[in-house]
Amino acid sequence: MSKQVKTILTIVVILALIGFMAFGWVVKGYNRAVAMDENVKGRWAQVENQLKRRYDLIPNLVETVKGYASHEKELFENLAKARTKYFQADNIAKKVEASKQLESVLSRLLMLQENYPDLKANQSFLKLQDSLEGTENRIAVERKRYNEAVQALNTYARTFFGRFFTSLAGVGNAPYYQLPEGEKSLPKVKF
Repeated sequence: MSKQVKTILTIVVILALIGFMAFGWVVKGYNRAVAMDENVKGRWAQVENQLKRRYDLIPNLVETVKGYASHEKELFENLAKARTKYFQADNIAKKVEASKQLESVLSRLLMLQENYPDLKANQSFLKLQDSLEGTENRIAVERKRYNEAVQALNTYARTFFGRFFTSLAGVGNAPYYQLPEGEKSLPKVKF
């Protein structure tokens, strides 16, 4: 073998190694973008599981409260509308908005117990309220996990190479689950 052939083979081997390393780097970046996107989707599915639990509890809570607060028709209608709007939403952003509306109406519903002393003592109401409180805590945890996954994906998508890989994988930025406006302000406590 001549010296030229050895040089050419060495160059070809080096170029092949560089090509394989570059290909491996691209595959790794692509797979990372896809994995982050799937993580966001999985976290959103957990948020939806808890929101569904909330929406399943609401009709029972409404029926229990209706007996005590029959004149609160508007409140019950708003609860039904918010629940329907959530199930008709076709993307995450619309579901988040519907959930925010429901949280606002739900807090008004739970405030009714202050106006109806007998309702405070009703075992069905107390049990439903505890279930709803547990669900709200679960939603808060899942919302936090979802937002963490969104943050990781969106941060990666904004990095120099991450932008390339997310574009290559067809992965876009995900929306954060933001608190409704009414929950951002501090509650007023009166004695």
